[in-house]
Amino acid sequence: MEEYTEEALAVGHIRPSMSPVAAGFFFVGKKDGGLRPCIDYRGLNAITVRYPYPLPLVPAALEQLKGARFFTKLDLRSAYNLVRIREGDECKTTFHTTHGHYEYLVMPFGLTNAPAVFQSLINKVFQDILGKWVIAYIDDILVYSTSLEEHVHHIRAVLSRLQQNHLYVKPEKCEFHRTTITFLGYVISRQVVEMDLTKVHAVTEWPNPTTIKELQRFLGFANFYQHFIQNYSSMASPLTSLLWGKPRRLSWGDQAQAAFVILKDSFTTAPILHHPDPDLLFVVEVDASSSGIGAVLSQRHGVPGKLHPCAFFSKKLMAAEANYDVGNQELLSIKAALEEWRHWLEGARHPFLVLTDHCNLEYLRSAKRLNPRQARQFEAQSEPSQPDLILPAAAILAPVWWSLIEEIQRAHAGEPPPANCPSTKVYVPLQFHQQVLQWVHEAPSSGHPGILRLTQLTLRRFWWPSLRTDVERFVRSCSTCAQSRVSRQLPEGLLEPLPTPQCPWSHLSVDFLTDLPNSGRFTMVMVVVDQFSKA
Repeated sequence: MEEYTEEALAVGHIRPSMSPVAAGFFFVGKKDGGLRPCIDYRGLNAITVRYPYPLPLVPAALEQLKGARFFTKLDLRSAYNLVRIREGDECKTTFHTTHGHYEYLVMPFGLTNAPAVFQSLINKVFQDILGKWVIAYIDDILVYSTSLEEHVHHIRAVLSRLQQNHLYVKPEKCEFHRTTITFLGYVISRQVVEMDLTKVHAVTEWPNPTTIKELQRFLGFANFYQHFIQNYSSMASPLTSLLWGKPRRLSWGDQAQAAFVILKDSFTTAPILHHPDPDLLFVVEVDASSSGIGAVLSQRHGVPGKLHPCAFFSKKLMAAEANYDVGNQELLSIKAALEEWRHWLEGARHPFLVLTDHCNLEYLRSAKRLNPRQARQFEAQSEPSQPDLILPAAAILAPVWWSLIEEIQRAHAGEPPPANCPSTKVYVPLQFHQQVLQWVHEAPSSGHPGILRLTQLTLRRFWWPSLRTDVERFVRSCSTCAQSRVSRQLPEGLLEPLPTPQCPWSHLSVDFLTDLPNSGRFTMVMVVVDQFSKA
């Protein structure tokens, strides 16, 4: 401890403090055998306003690696200490040791906003290349490329940016030009993603939990790899149910023990996941039980094509959903799976296939009457399953019409995306604004949403500078929305009857409708009605 404080004082990371409050100071071990300084900031964190900057979703980030052959992993040295504490706030970070009080001048470990702040910094550094050939998760950076020559260029560009921003890597923790690499608990190669065997070995040796905290720790680890495990939620249900109601003691029984053993074994037999390929046919296999629903997203690879899993999804049923009949539970599993993998299935090049083992779902379209829950889910078209699929029924859902995307991308040659366009969005040139909004607004899955909802749906895939203004103008000029909109404003003042006209054209009613879509050069309508003849 004394050695650390002397070194931190010398480099300017800390200084002596006169603060009347201080937090405890301790060390935790690192993987390389070193020690990491940590401070018990629980009291400070409890009264800190959270910085709502999101951290990347690791499984979603790894989906971008399709086609990459070469990988390089970079680890930043003392990453948090590269961020300066705002002047005047240093006293809040005070910690005490056996030989004095000290306060940080740089961001220490243990502050609740530290991960979000550093993620914000690293995202600004790599803003225009994130998702193209760089993944950054706090201080861990992955560079991926399809060729070695391209990879060398990418690494130099990344290192150059780090140097320009005074960020430095730790060479002993970096790996360069690998075809297989371990990153954030996953083993990544050209086509597949696997679990880290060292972590799998740790879970197989996990002793039976004896306290609530130990069970929560095990489930936290298991949740990290849940998308590798088919029907994970149903499998873990006996364990998660032990945490209902925040019990003080762990009630461990035979059912929990059986689920614990099965869940541990499932990690050793979990399949390898393939990177999703939008150029190949997607197959969604669904299943439902009394405790949960599950699905598998697969694609065929090789000749003859064999189904390989890309991702697993599972969800525990809520109390109301557990009361559904088998058919409705199966339908719910289809809906949940399509929502989970919407970002892949919406823009798929081919119609995707939904496989279910519940034959009654074949007849949804021909049923004389559907209950409201079934009617508002989606429309499905079915055909007999192929012999090698084993399952007795399959539903083919119509593909989303996506030729508009191709037209927009061709238009980028004349109007390239601006520098501030997010890398994950499609930039829409001016001539396509109306078409995109009309397509999103009138899609069967959208249902003529309002201004806020239409903005959210459009921003899922598209972007242009005036999007929000254009959305507001478009919704206000939609005739379907105007006819079905219910006024929630109370009438102003007392209602007065209109005078009864005695002859034609003695009393006229005039109204205007503005901001309509262009019809030639006209955007407004004036309506005149004779109150006597209603003509």
